[in-house]
Amino acid sequence: MSILKPRRTKHEGLSVDSLPVLGAGKHRSARSGACFMEYASFLAGERWSDHPSCTHAGLAHLARAVNDLTSNEARGRLAPLVPGVIGLTSDDIRLDLLLAVHTVALSLPEAPVDRQHALAVGALVCRAALLRLPDAEAPDHVEATAAALAEVEEALAAAPDAHRWAARFLDRNLRWQRGEITRRQTQATIAMAVDGVRSACADFPDDRLYALLASSIALVERFVAAETGATKAMPAVAAEKVRSQLVS
Repeated sequence: MSILKPRRTKHEGLSVDSLPVLGAGKHRSARSGACFMEYASFLAGERWSDHPSCTHAGLAHLARAVNDLTSNEARGRLAPLVPGVIGLTSDDIRLDLLLAVHTVALSLPEAPVDRQHALAVGALVCRAALLRLPDAEAPDHVEATAAALAEVEEALAAAPDAHRWAARFLDRNLRWQRGEITRRQTQATIAMAVDGVRSACADFPDDRLYALLASSIALVERFVAAETGATKAMPAVAAEKVRSQLVS
């Protein structure tokens, strides 16, 4: 695991006019706008990229998906969350699985039926992989794992038909029950969860996407803090300064 230290000069003397404007998709430079993770690379002082090294890959995948599926009118509301992802990195596969399980748990109950089946499969596969991991050493990781498992159990109980369908599917497709799971699979599950939130027959999809990203950032922040025992890379004062300018 590594903690990246941003160039503090990126945060000094910032004005609202000098900051990129959030937009969907990739952008060539800050002058043409930025997606959520391009914005993070800008604030972290990294090379311009929507895949910066300052953020855990699963969380970055989630942030890009939420950014792109949020409406143009509401996307600016995501900007104050950007500083919060800088410095959140970990190589522990447990975190990838926790993110996948957490996002599916929030998406599954209200997702359209055609998406519930795939989400339930993802939930069962990621849950099984999480349970196969060795016991976590950090007490906070034990607590996070227990909370995620409880979340997904509640979500599966709220969608019993999808749960049964997914269980039958996995019984017929043993290759899905192999012992290992890749980060590509967890990220695919996360992307399905974001799509499930956006396409749900529920009011205020932008608010629900925002809540999904904010809660996931909080989950990763707690995990990384427990793993490192250190504060995040971005100094608290600098982060607060950027946030205050983003919301002004």
